[in-house]
Amino acid sequence: MSTLVIVESPTKARTIRNFLPSTYQVEASMGHVRDLPSSAEEIPEAVKGEKWAQLGVNVEADFEPLYVIPKDKKKIVKELKDALKGATELILATDEDREGESISWHLLQILKPKVPIKRMVFHEITREAIRDALTHCRDIDNRVVQAQETRRILDRLVGYTLSPLLWKKIAWGLSAGRVQSVAVRLLVRRERERRAFRQGSYWDLKAVLEKGKISFDAKLVTVGNVKVANGSDFDENTGQIIAGRRVMLLNEDQARALLSRIQNKPWTVGNIEERPVTRKPSPPFTTSTLQQEANRKLRLGARETMRIAQSLYERGFITYMRTDSVHLSEQAITAARSCVQELYGSEYLSPQPRKYTTKSKGAQEAHEAIRPAGSTFRTPQQTGLDGVDFRLYDLIWKRTVASQMADSRQTHVTLLTQVEDAGFRSSGKRIDFPGFLRAYVEGSDDPDAALEDQEVILPALKVGDKPNCKDVEAVGHETQPPARFTEASLVKMLESEGVGRPSTYASIIGTIVDRGYAKLIANALIPTFTAFAVTTLLETHFPDLVDTGFTSRMEQTLDEIATGEAKWLPYLQKFYTGETGLATQVKEQESQIDAKVARTVILENITAKVCIGKYGAYLESENEEGQVKASIPQDLTPADLDPEKVEFLLKQKTEGPEKLGLHPETGEPIYVLIGNYGPYVQLGDVSETNKKPKRSSLPKGTDKDSVTVDMAVSLLTLPRLLGTHPDTGAKVQANLGMYGPYVVHDQGKVGKDYRSIKPPDDVLTIEIDRALELLSQPKAARGRGKSATPLKELGAHPESGELLNVYDGRYGPYVKHGDINASLAKDESVENFTLQKALDLLAAKEAAGGGKSSKSKKSTKTTAAKSETAAKKTTTAKKTTAAKSETAAKKTTAAKKTTTAKKTTTATASKKKTE
Repeated sequence: MSTLVIVESPTKARTIRNFLPSTYQVEASMGHVRDLPSSAEEIPEAVKGEKWAQLGVNVEADFEPLYVIPKDKKKIVKELKDALKGATELILATDEDREGESISWHLLQILKPKVPIKRMVFHEITREAIRDALTHCRDIDNRVVQAQETRRILDRLVGYTLSPLLWKKIAWGLSAGRVQSVAVRLLVRRERERRAFRQGSYWDLKAVLEKGKISFDAKLVTVGNVKVANGSDFDENTGQIIAGRRVMLLNEDQARALLSRIQNKPWTVGNIEERPVTRKPSPPFTTSTLQQEANRKLRLGARETMRIAQSLYERGFITYMRTDSVHLSEQAITAARSCVQELYGSEYLSPQPRKYTTKSKGAQEAHEAIRPAGSTFRTPQQTGLDGVDFRLYDLIWKRTVASQMADSRQTHVTLLTQVEDAGFRSSGKRIDFPGFLRAYVEGSDDPDAALEDQEVILPALKVGDKPNCKDVEAVGHETQPPARFTEASLVKMLESEGVGRPSTYASIIGTIVDRGYAKLIANALIPTFTAFAVTTLLETHFPDLVDTGFTSRMEQTLDEIATGEAKWLPYLQKFYTGETGLATQVKEQESQIDAKVARTVILENITAKVCIGKYGAYLESENEEGQVKASIPQDLTPADLDPEKVEFLLKQKTEGPEKLGLHPETGEPIYVLIGNYGPYVQLGDVSETNKKPKRSSLPKGTDKDSVTVDMAVSLLTLPRLLGTHPDTGAKVQANLGMYGPYVVHDQGKVGKDYRSIKPPDDVLTIEIDRALELLSQPKAARGRGKSATPLKELGAHPESGELLNVYDGRYGPYVKHGDINASLAKDESVENFTLQKALDLLAAKEAAGGGKSSKSKKSTKTTAAKSETAAKKTTTAKKTTAAKSETAAKKTTAAKKTTTAKKTTTATASKKKTE
């Protein structure tokens, strides 16, 4: 007698196997086993001629979805069917949220089991939780399945109906989405506010006072009992004081005059106010609050946060990470309070257990908050975790433990001092009892706010005291435009507006960046010109679909379908085929949308048109000679395009490049130009005999107007030969590249070793000794500020001797050997990843032609047997020899490589949770 248990991922399967008897066989479905067709080749021949086939939903027959098994899932389905043949019972143990319920339902439809079926759910993977879940199995909840299927169909209808319209009217490859397009509009709307913003300026005074050797700051707030203007008094649209505000606006001359008048005059304490404040801890994490805090404190993107959290969950470290609930079980409350008692003492415990309730009406995911797994919480140091795994677990542990701690008691002190007719304010904070702050301080979206809650101590003063003035200065200020969205603040906004599900925000933000609607720069999401064009088209012709209120009501209806309060079919019919339905709207609006207008972005204060073309955004203007077009550099955002830059780009196009001077040795002209990738210098003119003049990009942060002839000459000498490497005799050079300045150790066929040049080092002045020092340091991983430290060191490659490490890349962890990068499977744990697994993965990638250059592809056909045993192996032209250690060589065959390649493809292609 045996029981087949099916979960989504291999990691989850491996963990659960440890908690079940040997009669249980645990297998992974690798995510979804069935979905709507993603391409024309997946559409069955029987329906390819139908009008609705490309949509994947038969809108003419009660919106019946056309589900297919993707090619990369057919082997998995066969393996699951084979496993089921020997089972006497089937347990579906997919995730407990809506999508997990849907995956279980799809498995039932495909496997058609003839044995008893159970649905097992749990929110943590521990021995106790799994054993308990086995005794509390239930049936599949068909209402939840129906709600998820409706959501999937709705998203397909929106995406596959609007996206082709965007291809026709704006540019090929664009996409629209029920939640994605609303999120893009939020970014664009904020950027419009920034463009419309008018800066205001004001001055005030700042003093440093002292009493009893304790110094404290004081800021000017009144003059002659009239409030002095600050940033909050300005109208963002005019840059002037808001009409009706009775404030005094000081300019520089007035501020300095006041400074002179109060210089060396006595200061007197006029009033002291002490206000007791009690702060309560934040509730434990939900999906959205975890994404927000991980972004603020750890600088992790939403997608990366969810990947790490998924791994922690599947390995049994935390509870289920897709949840809207802040509720903690009695077991979790007891575990958290035990941690507080043990680590901080009973005085830091809240008098009564804190029980949190979820305010969000639509909270229907897992029934508990994200917390450390188990009936006792392992401290971060006890887990054996490291790197980002450790940091995220540490964040979750602290937040959970702090939620059961005592309130923080503080006293806020406001001190008013007077000198002549000028009033100054000082603010202090005294922490009387830290309470939960001992464990955890919540982050803030305010870039000026400190993450740590620190005391600001004022000296013991009373009314009438006369503190000494150590220093006073006039300070100028300029008002700032509304802050751009970060991933954290966008997630917060989407959740507060009720748009989408928090469990899908990570994939939505990832899609926005991947499709070119936004750039992630310094943790800010900056919309592109394409985002402006698409948003304008949707606002003009389909306003409901990008309205947060309309989308929120859609989400509410989908929730009501899950609870049986609403019917799915009438809703879809009204939404898509009704009189004002999406299909009707698209049919009516398509002929009214002028493609030329749709591709044009109108920006305030810009006389030229900004157009979206096949190769990106460009300027279009009319002059006496006709129409002029000039490309807009890819790194130039809508917020940064001003009249001066427009004039320069158009002038460069019509009058030719700006001549900086003549090269002192060749006499050729040197030009400063702006191209698709930013400003650069060029030596000489483009001609029939000189089609590619010598060019060099400007170092990042260098303004084109600051470039001198000497600097340009130096840049044009790049790459600079610094000398030879003492170990190899190969040349060492300094140069500028796509990722900035670097030094390179060029060993020809052996390969090139690069290191970035960071300030204060300069690509134009760096010498050989410093270059060798940089080259001796560990290589940094590319992408969004990743640490130079590998996630895991694996050991030396048996053939090349090159050290193999696991790095954290833009699309997740990967291993690198020479020109080959191989991503770990989505469900592969970095912690359990071994050198042998890396060798197999790289061999599979190489066999599939995964090298980046012809050189690496040729090497796949070359016998590279280095060890004695490997030399005995004979390979054909179709096989790849990747000689490993003697043991590895005996085990590895071309057939095994093919199998590994297929497994890697399958794992990588497992469906992400999207909306």
